[in-house]
Amino acid sequence: MTTASAETLATTTESAGQESANLAVTRHFARRTRRGALIVAFAAAGMSALVAGQYQSTFAGALDGSALRALAENPAIRILFGPPVALDDPGGFTVWRTGTPVQVLVAVWALLTATRLTRGDEDAGRADLLLAGRLRPLDLVIRCLIALGAAAVVIASAVALALLLTGTGPAGALIHAAGLLGVILTFAAAGVLAAQILPTRSAATGLAVAVLGAGLLLRMLADGAETLSWVAWLTPFGLTGEASPYAGNRVAPLLVLFAFPVVLTVAASVAAVHRDVGRGLLNPSGRRRPRTRLLGSIIGFAVRRTLRATAGWAFGIVAYFFLVGVLISSVLRFLQENQRFAELAGAAGFAGLGTAEGFAAAMFGLLAIPAGLYGATRIAAFAADEADRRWTPLLALPVPRHRFALAEITVSVVASLALLTAAGLSLWTGATIADAPLGLIAALTGAWNAAPVALLSLGAAVFALGWAPRAVAVLGAVPVVGGFLLNVVLQSVEAPSWLTYLTPFGHLASAPAEPPNWSAIIILLVTAGLLVLAGLAGYGRRDLAT
Repeated sequence: MTTASAETLATTTESAGQESANLAVTRHFARRTRRGALIVAFAAAGMSALVAGQYQSTFAGALDGSALRALAENPAIRILFGPPVALDDPGGFTVWRTGTPVQVLVAVWALLTATRLTRGDEDAGRADLLLAGRLRPLDLVIRCLIALGAAAVVIASAVALALLLTGTGPAGALIHAAGLLGVILTFAAAGVLAAQILPTRSAATGLAVAVLGAGLLLRMLADGAETLSWVAWLTPFGLTGEASPYAGNRVAPLLVLFAFPVVLTVAASVAAVHRDVGRGLLNPSGRRRPRTRLLGSIIGFAVRRTLRATAGWAFGIVAYFFLVGVLISSVLRFLQENQRFAELAGAAGFAGLGTAEGFAAAMFGLLAIPAGLYGATRIAAFAADEADRRWTPLLALPVPRHRFALAEITVSVVASLALLTAAGLSLWTGATIADAPLGLIAALTGAWNAAPVALLSLGAAVFALGWAPRAVAVLGAVPVVGGFLLNVVLQSVEAPSWLTYLTPFGHLASAPAEPPNWSAIIILLVTAGLLVLAGLAGYGRRDLAT
């Protein structure tokens, strides 16, 4: 064999080995995303199919031209729910009612998954094993985005199929699914880019979530003020609205939307090439004085771990409910002038929207979801730190490990209640500024009414911490996400009232429009407490997760 032949063979073997390694890593990322992708696809498609089916039985033929014009011209309705387009079509109505919630759901999943697979693996040292061979950091970025792109196609296809099976127009279904695909790809790329910029998973996740919040804010500004309508072209959420599924079916906004993930992917690739493994492009100086505040006790350490995450959740919740409070008067005037919409809302399960207390009760009915997810994510972070061996030095101390878990649980409960209180205060503040007839006690009552369901979610997460530590986030989300979806299903199909007791939302009264259901509140709180005790018992008996 000549020297040239040997070199050619070596190059071919090297190329084949590189391709094999890339394929193996892609499959690895795909396996780690498929479960979450299937759950998100089921939730998004199920919600879309339910609303489209509900339209056929409740709203079809009930909206005339003047009512639709009044709805489209009301700035409060546009800010809260987006521009109402093609409401006389089941697909257009479905996009208007579920578009923003579904987009936020898939965007949050995409960015959290992206930071977990990239920066999370580097923080835990798992990426070191992959990078010790033929792979480079750039290879991991590209393969992660390929896996997330495949998951995005699955989710968007599931939504399109659900809309087609419920009888909506194929063109509108494809435009809506394409917009959803663009949103997922954008925030997946944003999460990967944040993981290249910042040196820790929590910081990268915070940056990506801030980008999502800014995008939502820009969409609200564009929909609320005619002079700022051009701002919609700067945010993925605005561009999906500009595409006008089931109405204009415009392709140009989607072309701009798909430019976002392309630009972010290029930026993430460049950043991956120019940084060291385990570090980001931006790294805090190692010369700063050590920060030892709140490190003198176990409970203080738990508070310190929670502060930054709690501040982020509080900012989003306070901003949203303040906006809702400011818009209460405008929504009430609209419903008083258009009684037909109030009747249709009651038929859809949102009775009492004609009063400030009823509207607040409807909004607070959704508050349990973020509050419950907050508690579940805090316990999931505790479990992730255990799996990443960050707790190992502390657990080697002569301190029972259940004390660390109990401190985390206690702080999470207090923080969850603080978030609920902040939501009530912010909504009341906004209502007061807008002269809406809503008192402080009524606002706080409605906010605190969501506490039992939120704490039930935290209890489920603690139970999973003790008995299924790899499924903490999923099981913790079941009471709020699964319970809410089940509640929507039961209301949409007009199921017997006794079936609503299968979901924790079915036990709550519509406070402050109605007095709280104290017996149900006590039962839910006791159930949450029992789940916490069972979880602590399991946590004390099992081995450390690795």
